[in-house]
Amino acid sequence: MYAFDIERPTTVAEAVAALTGEAQALSGGQTLIPTLKARLASPSKLVSLSGISEMKGLCASDGVLTIGGATCHADVAADGTFKALSELAAHIGDPAVRNRGTIGGSIANNDPAACYPAAVLGAGATVVTNRREIAADDFFQGMFETALDDGELVIAVKFPIPEAANYQKFVQPASRFALVGVFVAKTSEGVRVAVTGASNEGVFRWREAEAALSADFSAAALDGLTVAADDMIADLHGSSEYRAHLVKVMTQRAVKAAA
Repeated sequence: MYAFDIERPTTVAEAVAALTGEAQALSGGQTLIPTLKARLASPSKLVSLSGISEMKGLCASDGVLTIGGATCHADVAADGTFKALSELAAHIGDPAVRNRGTIGGSIANNDPAACYPAAVLGAGATVVTNRREIAADDFFQGMFETALDDGELVIAVKFPIPEAANYQKFVQPASRFALVGVFVAKTSEGVRVAVTGASNEGVFRWREAEAALSADFSAAALDGLTVAADDMIADLHGSSEYRAHLVKVMTQRAVKAAA
């Protein structure tokens, strides 16, 4: 590790004011700290968000679950309001990661194999920042890329609670990240299917599956569909064709579990 300054604000306004120059926000630190250790980033100042109470906690009202951006995975897992989301959070990493990592940090980082982006996109959630509200479809913009501007923080995420939902993850055993993860959500407006871990472009919606499942919410509705392998990730854990195959398998499992 190298020398840097750290500030510990207690309000969002203080945090935003501290994020000047080369300063970088520190939420749970599950990605940032290893990045600093590897010298892949070297901000002169870290601004810790862990002491900002207004960015923590969960609240359900009028069919919407609002989760503070600094809420850790373990707290989401312990809440039963949105079962599919709680189960997703319960299987992120290990206990140490779940008790430090935060939902805001996860989606702001937008790792291509992270679980939360699939939930946010699959549920059609809204990301609330200190400046605006951003629809999930506009928030994720490619691998490690989001719509966040400099100095913009994820204050909360608003999840409309669907009629039925489920998340299925094919786990990469060493990292506990998703080799492929699929979040399926059924609402009165139709079905959304979001896929993580598979594409070189990061989390994405499988729209052909959405159309088929909106007409018939059953695993059999996907029998005639295939996922193109052209832009799938290929590495030592699996070929692009393998990941394309897993997308369909995980989607069918999610539909069966949700139904």
